[in-house]
Amino acid sequence: MIATLHIEHEITDYTTWKVAFDRFADARRQAGVIDHRIRLEEDDDHHIVIDLDFDSTARARAFAAYLHDTVWGTTKAPAFLGTPITRVLVAADVGRT
Repeated sequence: MIATLHIEHEITDYTTWKVAFDRFADARRQAGVIDHRIRLEEDDDHHIVIDLDFDSTARARAFAAYLHDTVWGTTKAPAFLGTPITRVLVAADVGRT
């Protein structure tokens, strides 16, 4: 089962944010991220959406906790603004009848 950690938040500058995001590639890999997608809103290049795919909801929730507790709100998150919205998503038919 693929679980996706869906993240939305505001940024000051995409280039600065992307450099910081890339620095955390090893942390994402060690946490079990198997794929990711980055999107900006069409009319707002300060609102970013990131989807991180994991092989379980437990890993997705654990990485969300790491981001909230260790990364966001510190100097480790340059160009980061506001409070992120995070959700763990699974396919609609997983575990449902």
